[in-house]
Amino acid sequence: MLRRILVANRGEIALRVIRTCRDLGIATVAVYSDADRDALHVRAADEAYPIGPAPARDSYLSIPKLLAVAATARCDAVHPGYGFLSESAAFARAVADAGLTFVGPPAEVQAALGEKTRARRMARDAGVPVAEGTLEPLRDLDEARAAAARVGYPVMLKASAGGGGKGMRAVRSAAELEAAWRMAAGEASGAFGVPDLFLERLVEHARHVEVQLVADAHGGVVSLGERDCSVQRRHQKLVEETPGPSVDDALRERLGDAAVRIARAARYRNAGTAEFLVAPDGTFSFLEVNTRLQVEHPVTEAVTGLDLVALQLRVAAGERLPLAQADVACRGAAIELRVTAEDPSAGFVPAGGRVALLREPSGPGIRVDGALYEGMRVPTEYDPLLMKIVVWGRDRAEALSRARRAVRETIVAGLPTSLPFHAHALVEPDFVAGRYDTGYVDAHWPPPPLELDEGARTAAAIGAVLSRRRPAAAGRDGAAGGAWALAAREEALR
Repeated sequence: MLRRILVANRGEIALRVIRTCRDLGIATVAVYSDADRDALHVRAADEAYPIGPAPARDSYLSIPKLLAVAATARCDAVHPGYGFLSESAAFARAVADAGLTFVGPPAEVQAALGEKTRARRMARDAGVPVAEGTLEPLRDLDEARAAAARVGYPVMLKASAGGGGKGMRAVRSAAELEAAWRMAAGEASGAFGVPDLFLERLVEHARHVEVQLVADAHGGVVSLGERDCSVQRRHQKLVEETPGPSVDDALRERLGDAAVRIARAARYRNAGTAEFLVAPDGTFSFLEVNTRLQVEHPVTEAVTGLDLVALQLRVAAGERLPLAQADVACRGAAIELRVTAEDPSAGFVPAGGRVALLREPSGPGIRVDGALYEGMRVPTEYDPLLMKIVVWGRDRAEALSRARRAVRETIVAGLPTSLPFHAHALVEPDFVAGRYDTGYVDAHWPPPPLELDEGARTAAAIGAVLSRRRPAAAGRDGAAGGAWALAAREEALR
């Protein structure tokens, strides 16, 4: 087993990896930028080292700084988490060249699947359906016009080196293509350093469904069920659940088989996710492979009982997978709600701020992955994800009920969050019935003005109390229990 791991990330995913390492008796080394000096992942690790200013390019994206820490701390492995350098073939190669174990796919796999048109060709050759479009990067706007005319509008422009919803533009007519090309190429260049784009047919009213994979170095590959990730803003996910409400056993088997075929074709190793678009008629097409642990991995853990980070570490250490496909059993239903530092009433605009009051949900079937604490300053330099509320139930109805309870219990005061959106979606008839696709947010948010329910009134009362009487409400020991009692008394008098 690995002995000492550099966790080359921050926030909740760094803390998540550190916790599993502690369970396995593996020492951990954290890194932090100037903005994260007081972060929880820094306190949780066995050692922590500064790596520079807040901008990611000067800290978490600096391969030389990360490798220098690994050498100084005598690490034998590096876990990249997700985001930052997790899908960088250059980073995976540099880690291996330094004599360290990279907890993820090797560099050659990252390179093959990271270039999206190459991945599309690989999927096609493996017999997996691929949306009609281009299989090579487009050379210029004229080539894009010819391809769009051949495929037929509407089409989607995508970054060849893309991911995370960056460098994507839907184009519904020839008149829109030039402006969309400029915007997508510029965004792709800024996000990935490469402006290359490709084009594929836009599937209307599709669902975004992905399959969790784990593969070892001995030829073992298993799929661990699907996750529906269709509820998105700006092509970035807000809600994920398993099993997918629209996925029956036959489609589940076809999706799992397709994911495994792609993994075998790529000689995949470690954890990864094959992503698909599922059309209303049940046909599906390959999107991409995310060559890393996904943000939404806890929902798969909830229904399988597996620790995916532990599997990552064991596979990276050269062990065989401890289970075969026939051993995979999923039980119940799980939903993940991404609580982000964004203002949903203003188009999900990211926002920073200081956490004035924090209350996380708890109780049966609820898990919270986060790294927040009261008084923490949430930086604006990084992804706005604050925490993930993960609920499990014996069926989807119970999971939804627990999700509603969890949202009602959660308070993050001091900055706007996505919680109002989640509170709305969890009672909105189409979501409750499982009738949603990738256009759900645009079609259902913002809702018409509604009277605040009891939970919202109580939260508002707490916020008012804190703004007027924070020192008295906090009590002598700085705890916020007094604020709750005072808010409840004021609410009772309304």
